[in-house]
Amino acid sequence: MPQVSFSSDIKPLFSAIDISHMKRFGVELDSYAYMSNPDNANKVLVTLSPHDGEPPTMPPGGPYWTSDQLALFAQWQSGGYQP
Repeated sequence: MPQVSFSSDIKPLFSAIDISHMKRFGVELDSYAYMSNPDNANKVLVTLSPHDGEPPTMPPGGPYWTSDQLALFAQWQSGGYQP
C-alpha cells in the first residue's frame, strides 16, 4: 500500500474556504505541524465523519467527505503522519 502524505494527499482534501473558516477557531487544517499531532488529527476526523446517522459537522452544509476520503485520512494517521 503506498504511503499517504500530508502535502500531496491530505492537505488538498481541504478547500481554501475550509482552511479559512477553521483558522478562526485555532484549527490549522493546512499546517502539517498542527495536523500531525494525533489529538488534533483525531478531532478533525471526528468532525468530518458521520455519527449515529447524522451528517458530519464539517464542512458546514457539505459537501461531505466520501468514505474513500475518510479512509485515506485514517490511512495517513495509521501510516505515521507522513509529511
